Formats: sequence, C-alpha cells, structure tokens
Amino acid sequence: MDRRFFTKTLGAAALALAGLPMAAQAQDVTLRLHQFLPPVATVPAQILKPWGERLAEASDGRIAIQHFDAMSLGGRPPELIDQARDGVADMTMTLVGYTPGRFPRTEVFELPFMMTDPVATSLAFWEMVESDFQASEYQDVKILGAWVHGPGLVHTADPVNSLEDMQGKTLRGPTRVITDLLGELGATPVGMPLPAIPEALSKGVINGTVIPWEVTPAVRLTELVTNHTEFAGDEALYTATIVLAMNKAKYDALPDDLRAILDEESGAKLSAFAAEVMYAADAPARQIAVDAGNTIVTLDEAEVARWKEAAQPVIERWVAEMDGKGIDGQALIDQARGLIDAKTN
Repeated sequence: MDRRFFTKTLGAAALALAGLPMAAQAQDVTLRLHQFLPPVATVPAQILKPWGERLAEASDGRIAIQHFDAMSLGGRPPELIDQARDGVADMTMTLVGYTPGRFPRTEVFELPFMMTDPVATSLAFWEMVESDFQASEYQDVKILGAWVHGPGLVHTADPVNSLEDMQGKTLRGPTRVITDLLGELGATPVGMPLPAIPEALSKGVINGTVIPWEVTPAVRLTELVTNHTEFAGDEALYTATIVLAMNKAKYDALPDDLRAILDEESGAKLSAFAAEVMYAADAPARQIAVDAGNTIVTLDEAEVARWKEAAQPVIERWVAEMDGKGIDGQALIDQARGLIDAKTN
C-alpha cells in the first residue's frame, strides 16, 4: 500500500473521530427523575439534586439527572412506581404506601412505633431490599435507594393532649398501615398523598394530618393548623417508607462503567444519606412552628405507653394479613427490629 495514501487515510479518520460529538464516543446518559414534591422540599432540594450532582462528578459529566418535580411529567403520586416500571420516567421517587397493599413486606417498617432511629431503620430497610424485597416485591423495577423519614407526629386544628383527644378528629394518613393506626386510635382516617393536604385542610375535608416536621414547610402546614403533638423520648408514632426506583431496562442498558458508578452512589450510601438529611431537617422546620407561636404538646412516657397499647391491634392485624398472603409477618417484624437494633449507634 502506498505510504502516503495510508497516512492520509489515518489522518482523515482521526479528523472524523475528532468531529464526532462526545455522546457518540463516551455514551453519555441523561436520566429523567420524576417525583411528587415541590422543588423547594427537602427531598428534591437537599437529597435528589445533590445526589445527581455526585453522579455527574463521579462520571466526569457522562451521567446527567434531569429533575421533574411536583408531578410535572403528569399523572398522580400513586402512579409513580408504575411510571418507573413502564419507562414514563427513568427514575421515580415515591412513598411505597401510595399503592396500598401492593408491597406488603415493606409495610413492616411502617408499623406503629417500629422506627426508633431513621438512619438505622433506613439501613435495615435497604438490607431487606437487597436480601428479599428486590426479588419478592420490586421485581418490576430496580430499587436504587430505600429510606424512611424522621418521627411522624400529629398536627391538628384543635390540640391533642391525650389519646382521648383523637376522638372526633378527621386526620389524613399517608399509607394503608398508618390510616389503620389512626382509626385504631379513635380518629376518622382519610388517605391522601401529601400534596393534597393544604386544600383538604382549607376545605375542611380534614382537620389534621400526620407528617414529620421536615416536610411541613413545603405545604405551609404551620399556617393551616396551630397544634402539634410529639412523643416523649423521641418515640415515633410512625414513619413512612420511601424508594427511588429505576426502570429495569434503562438500568440494564447502562454501560458497565456507568452502572458501576450509579451503584456506588446508590444503595446503602444513598439510603443513609437521605435519612440523615430528612432527620436533620426536622429541627429547623419545628422552629418555624415555635416562631409562629403554635402550640407544641409533648406526650409524656406514661401517655405514650397508652398509645402503644392502643396501637397493638394494628400490628396483630398486619401479622394476620401477612399470614393470609403466605408471608411470615412476625418473622419480618423480628428481622426488622433486629436489624434496626444492630445498626443503631
């Protein structure tokens, strides 16, 4: 072969490669993340967006997360898990309990007074996702993170100073287990996603709700109700389970090196980080209620014990329901409690 021809050919090829966009050379990936909270809320602003920035940095810009907040891709919050499954979005963040009864094993972490430390509980949740739930409940999606928020408490128009004060209250609950709990405590429960709370309160559909402090600023709750009931000793009446789910085909189609980066920044690392951030956001959100002059009631240990006793039938019913599904509910409780205890510092 003529050397001059060979040299020219190599030079032309090099120029052609140099002119190709980086996406063709490096297989850049843009992933759409859809979720139900407004962009100012703790989870999108302080968890999901920083997580996306870490992915971009770790991948030298080859992974980009496009954030779609407040259901901006359409649909309703209960549809988010299926949007990840069906590829409407590449990733979705949602409360597991927005699809009642569909992920029964996960409900173990929502049982009354189960959560004692949000970070330890989130690490326990993630471990059970890896060892069981991914294959048994989430086989249609890839779970990237699994966590819980800080202690759930009661926020009402009229004060709740004792168990008896729950009578006659119409309270919003986020999930099937928690609405069952509210009913057992004497309230009339109404299930609804968090974004519906302000309108429901304004229209008198409900006169209170249960949510953690952290998310109250996002729905301006301290302007809508002025009484807040906490539990002594950092006891948590409840917590809700949260997952970041990804479309399986999209996950499997990632280049090996990018999938490894995604895995490294997800899992236990993301789950613990999310729980830490949400828990840390409780205090400044609580201060907003203090500064507004709202009434904050803290039930003492004797009163908390009464609430625990009143909540016991919820746990018993859940175990019986699990047994009816061929799931050993008591074993799940024992496993979850053991993992939470082991991971509590």
